[in-house]
Parts: sequence; C-alpha cells; structure tokens
Amino acid sequence: MVKSMTGYAQVQGEDGAWSVRVTLKALNHRFLDLHLRLPADLDSFEPRWRALVREHIQRGHVEAQFQVESRERPALEVNADFIRSYLDLYRGLQKEFGWSGEPDLGAALRLPGALRSGAASTQPETVEQLGALTDRLLKEALGKLEQMRRAEGAALEKDLLEALQGVRERRRQLSELRERALPAYHKQLKLRLKELLGDASIEPARLAEEAAYLAERSDTSEELTRLESHAEQFAQLLAGDAAAGKRLDFLLQEMNRETNTILSKAPALAEEGLAMTRVGLELKALIERLREQVQNVE
Repeated sequence: MVKSMTGYAQVQGEDGAWSVRVTLKALNHRFLDLHLRLPADLDSFEPRWRALVREHIQRGHVEAQFQVESRERPALEVNADFIRSYLDLYRGLQKEFGWSGEPDLGAALRLPGALRSGAASTQPETVEQLGALTDRLLKEALGKLEQMRRAEGAALEKDLLEALQGVRERRRQLSELRERALPAYHKQLKLRLKELLGDASIEPARLAEEAAYLAERSDTSEELTRLESHAEQFAQLLAGDAAAGKRLDFLLQEMNRETNTILSKAPALAEEGLAMTRVGLELKALIERLREQVQNVE
C-alpha cells in the first residue's frame, strides 16, 4: 500500500484543568526531517515522542506542535522584573536629560520580553498528568495522519499503476519494432559490407567479428529485458507495505537510462528506427511523469 508523504492532523483533549492540542503537518522530504515544538512543561518527553513518531513515519518533513493551556493559570502574564527595569531606566534618563511626562506603559508592554506565558507548573504529578494526556493525543493524531496519508496514497498508487502500464505497453511496442527491424537490418548490413569491401578479400573471422560488432551496436534486447525487469520490481514495491519511495525513484532512474540507450541505437534500425524513436520518447515522458509522482511517496 502506497502512502503519501503529505498530511495533516489535529486533536485536542482535556484532563482536569488542563487542555492539550497536538497538531501534525507532513510534507515531502528526501529523509525524515522531524521538528517538535514543545512548551517548557513537556521538554522532558521529547525523546519519547520523537521515537513514537519515527515508529509511524519513515520519510518526510514533519512538524509536531504541542500546545498546553490551563484554566488555573493565565495564558500570559507580565514580566514584572522587565517592566521595573524599564521604568527605572526611564526615570534615570528623565532626571539626566530633564524630560517631562510619564512613561508609556502601553509601548512598554509591546517590547519583546514584556509578556510571557503563564508560569509553568513545577509539580511532578502535574507534569506526568500532562505527559500521559499528550501521549494519548499524539497516538491519536498519528493515527489520523496515517489515514490521510493512506487515502492520498491510494489515489497516487492508481496514477502510478496507470503510468506503469503505459511504460510496459511502450516496452512491448519497442520489442515488436525490434523484431521487425532485424531482418531488414541484416540485409542492410550485408549490402553495406559488400559496398565497403568490393572485390577485396577479407578473412572470414574478421568479417564475422565486424558484423557482430555492428549488430551489437543496434541490438536492444538487453535493454528491453532490463526495462521489463525494472517495471516488474516497481509493481512489486507498490504492492508492498514498506516505505518504497527511494527505491522507486532509483528504479525510474535505471528505466530512464535503458530508454536513453535504446534511443541511441534506434537510428541504426532502418525505417523501424523512426518508429522506435517516437515510442522511446513517449516512454521517457511516462517515466518523467512517474518520477514526479514518486516524489510524494514515502
């Protein structure tokens, strides 16, 4: 089952006076790039929750945000020491320079550091209570995120299989064109050798060696065989449960390489070579389409 790397989930729960909200956002990334945003109350739980997320997600940019609120403490409070320092500085400057008027407390409260979140609880039992609640919510959020990623993955898998079928069809067409072209190519090769040699004599072994070399330069059987093998492996990875995005991308690189080799040999195959070039270009377009879609696969 293919899973998309993108998704979003948010859950909220309460325990006594405490309320916790967990938000997960997942985006594309080559590796697992995990960012946890925790309030000071929950810092000690970061290693545990990192490990929990890694159990569910192997690849992608993931942001996990944890918000804690309590009805028993204000969301914000004034940093009294900061305001006192501001007022002392203002009074000192007022005496030194002879200023008149009163300090603007509204402006002071807008200064960075003038306000801060409510004081964190230092009670161990409260921290454990919050940890247990957040544990449960994080697991629930990961479950919702998994559902969304699987739903998007199912649509993505459908598109991938459709494009893969197109790859296999173009591969079949190339194989048929190759079979049709070989007799014409062999005849063309004999005529070409006769033109080059004329009445000159050449050793049969040497003639056979040159003919084999020229034939090898136009033979696409190995590339077509490897192309089919890569397509089969691609389909198997799509059907599996393991994260396969990196391996799928590698297979597509190999398929593109084989197609380029086929295109380089096609001009030697007489009239069928033009048809092989057309089909090969269609094949490259399908492979590029697959590579763009695979970037979303975990």
